[in-house]
Amino acid sequence: MKNIIQIKAVKKAYKNVEVLKGVDLEVEQGGIFALLGSNGAGKTTIIRIMATLLKADSGSVTIDGFDTKKNSREIRGLISLTGQFAAIDEILTGRENLQMIAKLRHLKNHKQIAEDLIRCFNMSEAADRRVGTYSGGMKRRIDIAMSLVGNPKIIFLDEPTTGLDPEARLEVWKIVKELSAAGTTVFLTTQYLEEAEQLADKIAILHEGRIIANDTLDGLKQIFPPAKVEYVEKQPTLEEIFLTIIGKKEEK
Repeated sequence: MKNIIQIKAVKKAYKNVEVLKGVDLEVEQGGIFALLGSNGAGKTTIIRIMATLLKADSGSVTIDGFDTKKNSREIRGLISLTGQFAAIDEILTGRENLQMIAKLRHLKNHKQIAEDLIRCFNMSEAADRRVGTYSGGMKRRIDIAMSLVGNPKIIFLDEPTTGLDPEARLEVWKIVKELSAAGTTVFLTTQYLEEAEQLADKIAILHEGRIIANDTLDGLKQIFPPAKVEYVEKQPTLEEIFLTIIGKKEEK
């Protein structure tokens, strides 16, 4: 399977603070890739660079063969970005929000596009209510639905379940899995270790501006020393793996 995203030696600083110190990543098409990191690790910065909203100081980023520095217009036609907070008009209804995005993308049949997404996301009962009356989970659902207008090849989800209750978080997880099953490449950032463990085909850990681990969950488990038990070998959680990797890195 081909790599749809390639990041090589990317650096980014804000004034005198170096946020990214040479990031290298490759993301396969059609899967779910999770970027783990603490607050301030640089996860959102990477997302913004890939989405052509921010320029790297050095290094290169290609999205489906297009360079972010030279082909921003082409890349924006391929991607969609859902930020940490729902970017929706709470005065409009869910249906009106979807139709508005379809119009802004200059798509024909905006009413049919909205109807298809409403049905896909099981929002028929709430579609004609003002978004301001929605629960947090429903707002996130309509936000992700809006990101899918135009059938993007890649969707970036920047901490998609921040602030959601457990039930709403499970709703978003279900949507992400369905997106991947339909062939959409999903790149998500998260602080929640369980979220990456549940969703991702591949997981990278960003720490102090660098990628210090990048593998499948099973691959990351090999880093963790096997537990010595009398009868059953204890499998490490992703949280234990994450803390072990960071601890090893800080000791060097």
